[in-house]
Amino acid sequence: MVTQNKRLIGIVLGVALILSIPLIAMQFTNEVDWKLFDFVIMGVLLLGTGLLCELLIRKVRNMNYRIGLIALALVVLFLIWAELAVGIFGTPFAGS
Repeated sequence: MVTQNKRLIGIVLGVALILSIPLIAMQFTNEVDWKLFDFVIMGVLLLGTGLLCELLIRKVRNMNYRIGLIALALVVLFLIWAELAVGIFGTPFAGS
């Protein structure tokens, strides 16, 4: 039980660390221009993906299925992230 709680704390701290990168970059350059909504959306995406991976680690016993499902979750995260960042698919989801 302690190991599982440490992983959850690690996920939350990892999300905070990743979100601190654009926050710090905004202090030094005008090229990074994130609003509060951007931080909220990315925080939800990262935390949701991290918690989904944690759920898969806890519930899926077959290692091959576990690795495949976690890889699928990460691919979906990266596709959503790319769409929101630059609109690679040109959907209204990206605000275009």
